[in-house]
Amino acid sequence: MHEVASARNGAREASAASRAPFRGRVRWQPAWLFMAPSLMILGVFVAFPTFQSFWYSLHDWTIGAAEQPWVGWGNYRHIAADPRFWGALLHTVEITAVSVVFIVVIGMLLATALSGEGIGSRAIRSIFFFPTVVSLTAVGLAFRFLLDPDIGLASGLAQGLGLQPIRLLSSTQWALPTIIAVSVWKSVGFAMIVLVAGIKGIPRELYEAARIDGAGSVAITRYVTIPALRPTTMFVTLMLTIQSLQIFDLVYVMTAGGPLFSTDTLVTKLIRDGFVQFKAGEAAAISWVLLLLIAIVTAIQLRYFRYNDAD
Repeated sequence: MHEVASARNGAREASAASRAPFRGRVRWQPAWLFMAPSLMILGVFVAFPTFQSFWYSLHDWTIGAAEQPWVGWGNYRHIAADPRFWGALLHTVEITAVSVVFIVVIGMLLATALSGEGIGSRAIRSIFFFPTVVSLTAVGLAFRFLLDPDIGLASGLAQGLGLQPIRLLSSTQWALPTIIAVSVWKSVGFAMIVLVAGIKGIPRELYEAARIDGAGSVAITRYVTIPALRPTTMFVTLMLTIQSLQIFDLVYVMTAGGPLFSTDTLVTKLIRDGFVQFKAGEAAAISWVLLLLIAIVTAIQLRYFRYNDAD
């Protein structure tokens, strides 16, 4: 009798073991069903256009043309020989490097000074954060009218003081710095709010231990706050870098890449080549160069901000 019961138990265990992989497969089916709509949307609107743009970049693809001949890497060689492409790339890198550094530094200073819970700190934080919720197009239009040499407020005030009209946006020397300044003004509130949230997440014990050791405000900020904000700083820097490398709205509204292409960026050139001159192949090649640039810069930043044993 005991042997029969043992045999039955062994048969049940073997049957359960044989059904285990099947149960695992069944268990995953609901997850795939829930993810299916999102995967379909990503496939249709992200993955497919991405691979299609790469296919376009390998052809002399002109919108409306009867034939789209294969050129291989010809579009990439063509843009590499185009001085305007290198000018647009240089302007994009300049806008990104300068604006991100200023935004992060100013945002860090503001976050350190305004991390309190008083009414004054909250009100000032709200004032600095307000431009963040305004679209880049609206910001660009506002500053375009403010800096207009004929009807702008800045020129009106300058003429009232007996000075010459301000022509920043029509100057090849000052147009790009003006766009950078507006970009910093627009995004510094975002950096400040995220860094304030990061400061509030730092354990209070670290500050108490630093004060017990006799550290002052500057030393606490340098050796406690800034190291503890490393993950938050990495997030802010990555988001701002990707946003700046893709800058389009602000430039297009304020200067449209001018004067004399002095504020042209990779995206404004991409739009002009693809939707004005209908050279979809070259525009697609520029988009892949931009994607590669974003990937390289992101990898460098992730390596720089990674933790080490000292952290």
